[in-house]
Amino acid sequence: MPRQNTSPADYPQAVLQQIEQLAQNIVIARKRRGESQAQWAKKLGISQPTMARIERGDPSVAMASYVMCMWLINQAGGLADLIAPQNDHAALEKEVAKIDSKRKSSAPKKNKPSTAATKAASPQPSTSETKGLAGLVERMAKYALEQEMQAQGDKKTAAAAGLAALMNKSTPQKL
Repeated sequence: MPRQNTSPADYPQAVLQQIEQLAQNIVIARKRRGESQAQWAKKLGISQPTMARIERGDPSVAMASYVMCMWLINQAGGLADLIAPQNDHAALEKEVAKIDSKRKSSAPKKNKPSTAATKAASPQPSTSETKGLAGLVERMAKYALEQEMQAQGDKKTAAAAGLAALMNKSTPQKL
């Protein structure tokens, strides 16, 4: 067995709590089905002592054993969906920030009015634009709309006009 780089005792408390919650859910699922640890161990191809360690939330048990338990409980569920790119909020925030900075740096330079006039003329971002995934999606949609309008020589297509109307009418709901 390969040597572990990090001792389970050194894992962040939040990770240990998630493993413990996972273990509790596995115990509940097994008991609701009226099956023993030995029965589940046989189905999973592991030993009964390993099944007991899973149910105690032992972080040193192989990840595949935990994943097999989850698959046994919900074969339709997609574990990989938890970390699918569209669910990676931190990466989405970085991408939006990168797009925002590109947009600001490529915006045509205009004669600078006085600072007071600039502050008065600059629209302040709404709460929905600045917070959460909904705000990220809204900013990305606005950026895409701006790019399409620029490519069309400021001539709105039916899709762009519809998107603009939709964005102006509704505020994104918080997830």
